[in-house]
Amino acid sequence: MSSLASLLRRRARPIPLRLRGFSSNSIDRASGRIEKLLIANRGEIACRIMRTAKRLGIRTVAVYSDADERSLHVKLADEAVRIGPPPARLSYLSAASIIEAASRTGAQAIHPGYGFLSESSEFAQLCQDEGITFVGPPASAIRDMGDKSASKRIMGAAGVPLVPGYHGYEQDIDLMKLEADKIGYPILIKPTHGGGGKGMRIVQSPEDFVDSFIGAQREAAASFGINTILLEKYITKPRHIEVQIFGDKYGNIVHLNERDCSVQRRHQKIIEEAPAPNISGDFRSHLGQAAVSAAKAVNYHSAGTVEFIVDTLSGEFYFMEMNTRLQVEHPVTEMIVGQDLVAWQIRVANGEPLPFSQSEVPLLGHAFEARIYAENVPKGFLPATGILHHYHPVQASSEVRVETGVEQGDTVSMHYDPMIAKLVVWGEDRTGALIKMRDSLSKFQVAGLPTNIDFLSKLANHGAFEKGEVETHFIELHKDDLFVDPDDELSTQLVYKSAARSAAIAAACLCEKEHASTSESSPGSLSVWYANPPFRVNHFAKRTMELEWEDDTSKGGPKLVPVHVTHMPKGKYLIETGGSSFPDLELNIVHLGNHHFRVEHDGLSTNTSMAVYQKDQFEHIHIWHGSCHHHFRRRNKLDLVDIDESNQHRPTTEASSHPPGSVAAPMAGLVVKVLVKDGEKVPEGQPIIVLEAMKMEHVVKATHAGYISGLRVSAGQQVSDGTLLFTVKENRGDVS
Repeated sequence: MSSLASLLRRRARPIPLRLRGFSSNSIDRASGRIEKLLIANRGEIACRIMRTAKRLGIRTVAVYSDADERSLHVKLADEAVRIGPPPARLSYLSAASIIEAASRTGAQAIHPGYGFLSESSEFAQLCQDEGITFVGPPASAIRDMGDKSASKRIMGAAGVPLVPGYHGYEQDIDLMKLEADKIGYPILIKPTHGGGGKGMRIVQSPEDFVDSFIGAQREAAASFGINTILLEKYITKPRHIEVQIFGDKYGNIVHLNERDCSVQRRHQKIIEEAPAPNISGDFRSHLGQAAVSAAKAVNYHSAGTVEFIVDTLSGEFYFMEMNTRLQVEHPVTEMIVGQDLVAWQIRVANGEPLPFSQSEVPLLGHAFEARIYAENVPKGFLPATGILHHYHPVQASSEVRVETGVEQGDTVSMHYDPMIAKLVVWGEDRTGALIKMRDSLSKFQVAGLPTNIDFLSKLANHGAFEKGEVETHFIELHKDDLFVDPDDELSTQLVYKSAARSAAIAAACLCEKEHASTSESSPGSLSVWYANPPFRVNHFAKRTMELEWEDDTSKGGPKLVPVHVTHMPKGKYLIETGGSSFPDLELNIVHLGNHHFRVEHDGLSTNTSMAVYQKDQFEHIHIWHGSCHHHFRRRNKLDLVDIDESNQHRPTTEASSHPPGSVAAPMAGLVVKVLVKDGEKVPEGQPIIVLEAMKMEHVVKATHAGYISGLRVSAGQQVSDGTLLFTVKENRGDVS
């Protein structure tokens, strides 16, 4: 029995990424096949495409904007061509610049990745006109599916079920309002082109329709260059399930099973998995057949995804849209079918048939993908910018993939998507894959800017997620579990207790690292602080650290955590936090090198990591131990004090330089529109400024009723995170 179980386990593992049925020669150079490939993209997807191209013996060409001159995808390419300044419309969206780059380098083909020009039928046609192979679907299919209104008409004719809505071309706002009334609220306003949740609005009542419609048009125009809108009935308890399809140029189309992408924020996915949990085999088969019918209706070839919305109340599914490109989450499908989909794309572009019939498509185990973003979760998942002062991803293996386009020291800028990496894990079943994802998230270290890693860990550990009880409102539905309520005294006390323990460990590790540095720089000598036995007979050296805990969940900014460190004989540290709610700790620290430590307390030892860097006149300290991660900062280096002396100096937290009533920019971005004038009277919640960053709009509103004062920004102006935008004065006479 044990031998049989072992055999089954071996068979369940993902087969190596390979191309069964395709020609064995990587490239037939005499046949006119692709020998040099230009990747019209950046970041992780450009790096991912290059890996496959190099494995196939294909030379690669990167394109880059001025912001990406030293980026990872440029370093990995055989050649790289500058195509313009940082704004995407002047670089990665410049079709002429990319075609010119292909011509200059002799690239025979262009892979668009996802985003940017990947779903531009005009660009695909331009490639064809210039004699360049477009590694993607035909321009006609992109055009048909890129227009969501047209795509729904085509799908309806093909017998694919549709959500009730208005998909016409007439955009008169009064007509659209009437159509919304016919559909019935709540409704979903959605751009006819593009994706990623850009421009999407949920409207609950007729009173909110006009503002939502205009805002959706504006964001759609900024993101996709087209501002036409469609309306749909809003499904109140939906799941988002999509099907990976693939076609060749001979009319063969298969589906490669489905992915569940229900867990989202800001209408964008953050955790995907394949296959979808808690669905029957019959339901899976019907989804797959509908997806293949959709692809056949537009004579599709290459990789594509047919997205469905599933009404969890009725059990019905409806066509939502078709993405005519490689999806961000394609690696989870690769893990469960054991195939390299980018290689499939290249082979199909070369004119080769698909290697599988539908009956031969495997379904092996389960896979998750977690998208790691630079974003401020407590601020509503707003995108963040900054330097990756510390970047230490989890170790990759055949069952754990890290898809990334950045390195330590890189900058996440406001110009592009804030995704840092994709963590992809595989297990023999869903439970095994979930355990692996939790472990991998706990070991994924990023410091220098806010990320969603801790939040992803909370999601992965939530009981409902563990049971596969997912829907697109999952985060809102379970917000009490996923976010700490600053008004909940018990919860905040527990969080603070955890932070105090981390502060104690961080202080001891800092001291031990300094000791190790002193010993290395002056072999054979002992510093005054670390002399062992201490510098005075029967006297222990002691220092006080004033650590400020960067707590995003509490009110009043960073919390001061005083930590008293006593260096004891035999390399031990006594740590006192000065609080009655947290006991003193006696720790033994072993510095393993770089930022790694082994911390022992009361017979239990734990691997611990630390990152230290300078930013904004502070020394920032990140500590990871077990499943915990905390961020502290301190103003100055530690001072030596005698145990009999008192250190009266206590650094204060940084005071706000803005006066009461001030409203600062919640993120770095571009001022798109200023909606009021200086001195104007506004009610609480009145929209004042529209900011755009990383293709996302954010409306800055008045915090309370009053008069706008000090409004100095204008449309087209760049602002930094924390920049003072305006102040709301209670009385007109206070307006300057």
